[in-house]
Amino acid sequence: MAETNRFDAIVIGSGVSGGFAAKELTEKGLRVLMLDRGKMVEHGEGYTYDGKPAYEVPARNIMPKPLMDSDYFIAKNGYVQPSNREFHNDDRLNPYAFDEGSKFYWIRSGAVGGKSLIWGRWCFRWSPADFEANKRDGIDGEWPIGYDDVAPWYSYVEKYIGVSGSRENLAYLPDSEFQPPMPMNVAEKWLKQGLETKFPGRKLINTRLSNMTEDKPDQNRTKCQFRNQCGNGCSFGAYFSTQAVTLPAARATGRLTLKSDSVVTNLVYDAKRKKVTGVRYIDAKTGQAETVQADLVFLCASTIASTQILLNSRAPGSDRSYFDDSGTLGRYVMDHIFRVGVEGDIPGMEEFIEFGRRPGGVYIPRFRNIGGTEDVGFKRGYGYQGSAFRNPAAPVGFGASMKQGMRKYAPWRFSMGAFGECLPYADNKVSLHASKVDRFGVPLARFDVTFRDNELKMMADARTQGEAMLKAAGLTNVKSNEREHVPGDAIHEMGGARMGRDPRKSVVNEWSQAHAASNLYVTDGAQMASISCVNPSLTFMALTARAADHAVKQLRKA
Repeated sequence: MAETNRFDAIVIGSGVSGGFAAKELTEKGLRVLMLDRGKMVEHGEGYTYDGKPAYEVPARNIMPKPLMDSDYFIAKNGYVQPSNREFHNDDRLNPYAFDEGSKFYWIRSGAVGGKSLIWGRWCFRWSPADFEANKRDGIDGEWPIGYDDVAPWYSYVEKYIGVSGSRENLAYLPDSEFQPPMPMNVAEKWLKQGLETKFPGRKLINTRLSNMTEDKPDQNRTKCQFRNQCGNGCSFGAYFSTQAVTLPAARATGRLTLKSDSVVTNLVYDAKRKKVTGVRYIDAKTGQAETVQADLVFLCASTIASTQILLNSRAPGSDRSYFDDSGTLGRYVMDHIFRVGVEGDIPGMEEFIEFGRRPGGVYIPRFRNIGGTEDVGFKRGYGYQGSAFRNPAAPVGFGASMKQGMRKYAPWRFSMGAFGECLPYADNKVSLHASKVDRFGVPLARFDVTFRDNELKMMADARTQGEAMLKAAGLTNVKSNEREHVPGDAIHEMGGARMGRDPRKSVVNEWSQAHAASNLYVTDGAQMASISCVNPSLTFMALTARAADHAVKQLRKA
């Protein structure tokens, strides 16, 4: 496409939401500009360590201690390895702030494709109860939509991206449009039988992943090769990423212009017309600022980044955003609480090992507060993600005997972690720092977000119940642990520009459309009014496809 400063639509961000927005809008005939602050990573050729064994990766793919001990904090939590470091943001170069006594981990991508390059790929639908939870519990922030509004868009997205999983017919975890599941290994099948026998009503099910088990030749994608190296990028396109799926589709229309290294600072707003008229961005390489115009803007920069852009979209000299008439912008920020782990030894079956390396495992869906009369002392619930495995035997001694010993395997073990729902609290917020700015002159995002008593009680219960389930199922040496709970650590942050019917209590309406500007749609996690206890990316994509359909219809009516 020829260079121009006028487009039908601008998409800010290129992660799971931005990629889907670009695909949908271009396929509906719009000329689209996609802006992303990250560097360009092309599918395949940009995956430097795809398929490389550890001995071909710097430091054998173990982060060196100087980096682990630095303020590049995401390395400390195991998300960054030498093989995928280039996909991640460097917090020393692009910092943020939080109040004394508070802590937040803002884990960001540093590349086009956003977190679609590095995500865990667990794909779940929300249930009808999830969309009804705030109203049912009398918590501020009633959803203006329900499951039936999103269900057809779940189906649309699932069929397109490829989701593997098993049909379970669970009311509180609706089934998707599945490809065949990745089979459980022999130890997981044994655990499933024991757990479900001892705890009627509780289930252990196949992982639901965007890793395909069947080819999609029409998208030039091949099913999962069971390498479990997804975080390095996948040239096979076996899992959903912007690079492998939605970006090629948008490019194929001939109507997409993509600009990487483009840091959006704010939206230009016409208060009289109640429209966004343009987007201001800075070229990260040259420092040059530019404003581009479009009839339609999709803000999909990720939960915190989108909220930061909205907060910084204000009249000169004003500290109030154009989009904050409700006073809720930046508030009700949430993340999953999840640093509880439970593990144990599985007896027997030592004649078996698992062939290949699955990129997933098994899931124990939520069983707390799902319609019964039980009083567990907290609202909402949690689920567990886990797997059974056999590691190679640890080296003992040296020489030939050590080598022969390492041909064997340690006993079977099972490990799982709990993911719990955080309630929406008005004072869990992101704001703009009063004096600190980044290298582009944008005020730093400032965090004041904490987990509360409800979430901590939930995790205590998850730890107790996890131990009880594994012991009753027959595991030995069952142990649990609980690490520091830091918001942002689960990388499932949501809220900040929540959805609602009432413009006095929300930022966007039931179509993800800003109350203050009919041509602005916010379709990433910022729009969420609650967070369920399951991974959110599938819901982001479904809401984005739904919003794009609405936006184009509205545009053609004008």
